[in-house]
Amino acid sequence: MKHGPDIAHVASLIGDPARANMLSALMSGKALTAAELAREAGISAQTASSHLAKLEQGGLLVARKQGRHKYFSLANEDVARLLEALMGLAARTGHLRTRPGPKDDALREARVCYNHLAGDMGTRLFDALVARKVLDTRDDEIELTPAGVDFVAAFGIDLPSLDAKRAPLCRRCLDWSERRSHLAGSLGRAFLERFEVLGWAKRDGKSRIVAFNTKGKANFEALLGDSSSSGLA
Repeated sequence: MKHGPDIAHVASLIGDPARANMLSALMSGKALTAAELAREAGISAQTASSHLAKLEQGGLLVARKQGRHKYFSLANEDVARLLEALMGLAARTGHLRTRPGPKDDALREARVCYNHLAGDMGTRLFDALVARKVLDTRDDEIELTPAGVDFVAAFGIDLPSLDAKRAPLCRRCLDWSERRSHLAGSLGRAFLERFEVLGWAKRDGKSRIVAFNTKGKANFEALLGDSSSSGLA
């Protein structure tokens, strides 16, 4: 008898096409109702209810009631990271469900990965933060440097409140379209929220796309390349 984690069970939960579609829809970071997830999966409400019960029992989803409605979301960031990694593997091995279209380009440029920025703009942000010594990635660990603390504060992110949370401050997340790392963890989430508060970008309510406006893109480029405003050398 074999002992240890039962990866076959987790794989079977994700492997069903309807359940995979529902989990992918929840990668937007939003909580959705059973009816909304049924539409995403193209199945009946009754069938969706059965699938959702299995995902909840398997620890991949959490549910909460608000008024008359029950909302479902991914259980935690570990589930989101697993799904993103599987998306990357599927893309690299040629397992794509549809032909590329206009939305595909927008998703590759900037999208939500659970609660942080992914896509080309996400990986460029990560690379710039490393290059400018905001993040230290030696020994494959990620830490905010002393200069990075100043940078984050200058950008208007409340670092003490992030430190008070249980979630890791900085994490790598492998980007499925760019095949490089973008920034996850509570700091990654804070950057995306800050972009939205500043009016640089807005999440598409019907997809995972993050749309940066013209001014937002210009400010984003300045953030990546202009060290004078952050006090970094």
